[in-house]
Amino acid sequence: MKRRYPMKPTDPRVQSFSDAHVRALLAELHERGQKFGLLWPSATTDKTLDGRVLVRFNTAPVSTLLNLLTLLLDADRNDDPCGF
Repeated sequence: MKRRYPMKPTDPRVQSFSDAHVRALLAELHERGQKFGLLWPSATTDKTLDGRVLVRFNTAPVSTLLNLLTLLLDADRNDDPCGF
């Protein structure tokens, strides 16, 4: 399995995400999370702070959203849920 490191909130790449892009990522999170019983019905974009769009998981940064999506994508790709 490829080793990945979580994206940090200070990663400069997150500044390139617009509000519309983050909304599309949230829609993907809702869709992919349903398969695993993970629901975030209230997750939405919040405000922009220092050029970074915040996601309303108690104002989490976009990096949290991207890290969650990465975990869901990896889980979806693996046949073995334990990763062995």
